[in-house]
Amino acid sequence: MERSVLQPRFKNAPHFKDFWQKGNGKLLIEFSGAEVSFKNFEQFATYYYHTDEIGDQVVKDIYLKKKFREASKEIEQYIRNGVSESDPVPESVKKLFSSIQRKPDWLNEDLLKSGAELCMRSGLDALISLRDYCLIGGYDYAYLNKPLIVTEALKKGAVKRLSETLDFWVNVTRYNALEIHAKGYEFAIKTRLIHSYARLSIKKHYKNWDSENWGEPINSWDMMATYIGFSLVFLHSLHKLGNSFSNEEELGIFHLWKYVGYLLGIPEDLLPDNKKQATEYFYLWTSIQPPSDKDSVLLAHSLLNESLENPILKFNFQRKNLRYLHICCTWFLLDHEVCKRLSIPDVSNKNVFPIAKRFTNFIYNSLVGRKARIKAGNKKHLKVLEDYLRITAASNFH
Repeated sequence: MERSVLQPRFKNAPHFKDFWQKGNGKLLIEFSGAEVSFKNFEQFATYYYHTDEIGDQVVKDIYLKKKFREASKEIEQYIRNGVSESDPVPESVKKLFSSIQRKPDWLNEDLLKSGAELCMRSGLDALISLRDYCLIGGYDYAYLNKPLIVTEALKKGAVKRLSETLDFWVNVTRYNALEIHAKGYEFAIKTRLIHSYARLSIKKHYKNWDSENWGEPINSWDMMATYIGFSLVFLHSLHKLGNSFSNEEELGIFHLWKYVGYLLGIPEDLLPDNKKQATEYFYLWTSIQPPSDKDSVLLAHSLLNESLENPILKFNFQRKNLRYLHICCTWFLLDHEVCKRLSIPDVSNKNVFPIAKRFTNFIYNSLVGRKARIKAGNKKHLKVLEDYLRITAASNFH
């Protein structure tokens, strides 16, 4: 059966108009200077049915022919030692590594460093932004979340999911993390193959996948939106929390995630260089996404309740307080309409903590030098990651 041509089907829907005319979408346009329109929609829409064929073939040739642990060890050796044309490995493996072992001509090491430094010096604000704006805000896009639902991510639990996200994010945003054979490079390649493995599993086992509406599982356009979350949305969140950044740091964030996206197999046409491009790309993608559904609400509440389930904090009152603070930040960072759709609890004095955070950021950034903030932020990130890995029993990527 021939697939119908994809249209910006929700461009006249209340949730789309409210976001871009009144909510965070409007703020993103002001923040970025974007000029949004639908003139390039068809160019991007084809990627809704596009996937990483190279990664998929590697999974077919390695993971689906061996035990998972054995296949993972084999891939680890390829990542850490490299692959040459003369190596006795499947052609798909040679094809994958011939592309990623050669740095693209556009790669700028100075911008990668600036992007990593902004991530590190943002300290706990970075983790607040990832959790209370990027992740939970992404749950409002109902179709984007379908792979999470059908692979039963809710059963795995929010603590484990958050640990995996943090493990990935920290390891790709440190100094020299993306050097070939380095740890962040390894995380990116493993994540790429995890996506392929999940996609092939969905296509094989989930017969009710609605590709007409949902696109291909973990398709390239959805991947673009996810990584715009790590760049544009992350940057906007830091801005909302009272952080300032230089033009080079700003460009560095986009450059860092452009390279991570490249390693993950996202087509280069979908990887924005700056906040203006990112906002214009994001605008087009949101026009095909309906608002929250019941699955979205379940995912959001699973993340909110992670603080209650997480044993890092010893006492119940500490966990309840942490949950309250995350709820406050979610209301502050997200549109109120989005919070209502996700059924985020409406708590008292919800602006007190975020506004106090803005004020303390202003003082801290004024009094403490940039290098000291980078060092302190990196230390905080590594401590939080260590705590999560301790309770989720070792690294998520082994």
